[in-house]
Amino acid sequence: MVVAGLLAFGVSGCQSTDMALEPEAGSPPPTTATVQDPDAAKYFASDEPLRLGVEHFNRGAYGLAERYFRYATEKAPRDVTAWIGLAASYDRLARFDLADRAYHAAIKLKGETTQILNNEGYSYMLRGDLRRARAKFALASRREPDNLTIANNLHLLDGSAQYIKRAADASELQ
Repeated sequence: MVVAGLLAFGVSGCQSTDMALEPEAGSPPPTTATVQDPDAAKYFASDEPLRLGVEHFNRGAYGLAERYFRYATEKAPRDVTAWIGLAASYDRLARFDLADRAYHAAIKLKGETTQILNNEGYSYMLRGDLRRARAKFALASRREPDNLTIANNLHLLDGSAQYIKRAADASELQ
């Protein structure tokens, strides 16, 4: 009997709640807030993947940096900074084929900037293509003769060129 009374009370409670949610006769239906002008609502992609890519690159975690820069380029394909970061990450991972594609995408968006020329020069230096590296560094240096990064890379290149000079005959090494 007690259980039946509780069930009857519970059911009657549900019915009264449902009735309270229904609009009264003659009143307008409830509305929800909407955007009046859909063109005024803009989506701004988060810079989080780009920020994390830079953070991991600076820590030397190039695999993680590549992942975040790749995500950033997928979400914002016109972001030149993300493309350059992706290319630099690929360089450090010795994925030069993919680095070339990323540099090409950045150049397509912004042209051959001094930064891109410098980075391409560094990429060629990592590959051991010192002639092409020197050409890229020279172009970058002509644009910005006082740029210390380019000057340091040229100095590094000069050191690399001296380091890899080898004897003409391997028998001279013995």
